Amino acid sequence: EGDLLPETYFYSRDDTRDGVLSRMKEAMGKTLDEAWRKRAAGLPLANRRDALVLASIIEKETAVPAERAKVAAVFINRLRLKMKLESDPTTIYGLTGGKGSFGRELTRADLQSTSPYNTYAVIGLPPGPICNPGRASILAATNPTPRDRSIYFVADGQGGHVFANTVAD
Repeated sequence: EGDLLPETYFYSRDDTRDGVLSRMKEAMGKTLDEAWRKRAAGLPLANRRDALVLASIIEKETAVPAERAKVAAVFINRLRLKMKLESDPTTIYGLTGGKGSFGRELTRADLQSTSPYNTYAVIGLPPGPICNPGRASILAATNPTPRDRSIYFVADGQGGHVFANTVAD
């Protein structure tokens, strides 16, 4: 997880599978390097690997392009406050090992799992990425919405999310 940049790649009949995979891996490295160099100041991310892990969570949390930087801001704010990330996709990844779909809603028992990917139980980032994030999620992780103080979001029932600063909101 996290090694390959999902993009459109051109290839010819003589290209090998390993050759294409190598190009995808190289593209991920270059994208991470560039995003890390251009990252916002003061992020609570130790290195580009942390940015990759966060980007993978963003990738799985929203399919709405306009929300990526805002979702990133929520997680950055939680990391700064030493809060649990409480991300369903990381918890599901821990339960499935990243293999196949989960096929059901998370239960309270699932949220008690001892997986290091269960961000309802552990504080901070999980130990590794949960997918191969795209360029937009990587850029959002390194440049979240500035000055956004949201620390919560919930699905709005229409494919997007509603963001809030407090649980009451």
